[in-house]
Amino acid sequence: MMAIGGAGLAATLPGEAAEAKAGAGAATVPAKVLHHVFFWLKDAGSTADRDRLIAGLRTLAAIPVIRALHIGVPADTEARDVVDGSYQVSELMFFDTVADQKAYQDHPIHRQFVADCEKLWRKVVVYDTLGV
Repeated sequence: MMAIGGAGLAATLPGEAAEAKAGAGAATVPAKVLHHVFFWLKDAGSTADRDRLIAGLRTLAAIPVIRALHIGVPADTEARDVVDGSYQVSELMFFDTVADQKAYQDHPIHRQFVADCEKLWRKVVVYDTLGV
């Protein structure tokens, strides 16, 4: 099983081991809803604001419909035209269904996170995907 972790969080994708084929390289993830969010801070150089946002994101782990959560910052990988490392923080969540992702959006913990942290960011980009 692949562990997904970041900023002190770790989760395991359910059923992933069954999807992996022996000798096939990387494991595949069962078809799920992925919610990937990128945050650009108003004060991009502020480690205090980055840390406050990360702390806020960690509170989301208590929402029961989230199957896995990864919080990250841009990796120091090779600079290429297709790589956008201009954001300061990202989070990637796995849900079983689109309905679960909607329940997350409406959950009081998520609403509190937005109320507490929205003053920190100047831009947010969300990518929601359904595995095939």
